[in-house]
Amino acid sequence: MYTLSVRRDFIASHYLIGGDWGAENFPNSHHYVLELQLTGASLDQHGYLCDIVEVEKSLDETIARYREQMLNDLPEFAGLNPSLEHFARLLAEQLNLKIQAANITALTVRLWENESAWASYTLNR
Repeated sequence: MYTLSVRRDFIASHYLIGGDWGAENFPNSHHYVLELQLTGASLDQHGYLCDIVEVEKSLDETIARYREQMLNDLPEFAGLNPSLEHFARLLAEQLNLKIQAANITALTVRLWENESAWASYTLNR
């Protein structure tokens, strides 16, 4: 299996709902790091898993929606706690729609909210 990974960082804000999580119940910002991993068993005719320029463009477009935003105010978080897990899933689903390389068999988003905590979501294609 081949894996291609691209990282980006951005800052976004949120507050958690539905429980007592101390300071996380109040608006706060995180310096997120998104790691996108694309996996496949074969390379294209150029020897690439996929076009990294297109992957980076899709990643930058997706992150632009969330940069410096309050996640709770965005429609995709309506009725959801803006947890790290939900955020990783939403990002993976959006990127999966944008990245169309035929030989990609899995897409994983690993989303870090600090140096020691991350959540991931994988979509098999």
